[in-house]
Parts: sequence; C-alpha cells; structure tokens
Amino acid sequence: MPSYFVYIVANKRNGTLYIGYTNDLSRRIFEHESGAVPGFSKRYGTKRLVYYETHEDARLAQQRERSLKKWNRKWKLDLIEKDNPQWRDLYEDLNA
Repeated sequence: MPSYFVYIVANKRNGTLYIGYTNDLSRRIFEHESGAVPGFSKRYGTKRLVYYETHEDARLAQQRERSLKKWNRKWKLDLIEKDNPQWRDLYEDLNA
C-alpha cells in the first residue's frame, strides 16, 4: 500500500521551518539538501529533516500538511520537540 509523508525541515534548531508532503521522502529530502528545487526551502536553507509522519492516503496527507501550516509556531516547535528533542537530522535514519 502506498505511503505518503508530511514532513518538517529546518535550517537550524528553532530556526526557519518548511512543511511539505510527498510520496517519496528520501528523494524529497535529498532535493532539499542539494538545493535542487528553487523556492522557499532553497532560499532559507531548510535542509534538516526534523519531523515526519506517514499516511496511507494522499488526501489525508495533504489535509494534514495544510493543517500544520496553519498552526502557530509554538505548536510546531512542540510537535518537533516531542519526538525529536535534539533536532537530529532524521534523513540519516531513512537511509540507514
């Protein structure tokens, strides 16, 4: 069954955040890290994968992405800190 991901990348701890969704998390984070796609992420250097969640339905992943983008900053930081208090780059775990 296909998986879809909602993710948050940051440029540093408590720094600029980018929220997105994709069906290929490894590829998408590689694009963030390499600056392959012009736009917000490249401009602000949001390359560190600090949070992600998996969804089985693309519609639900898109809805969750839109919902998270509307959250206030504190809620987003709390979400990251709950599962990743050290703000480790989780991309390394994906490819281990």
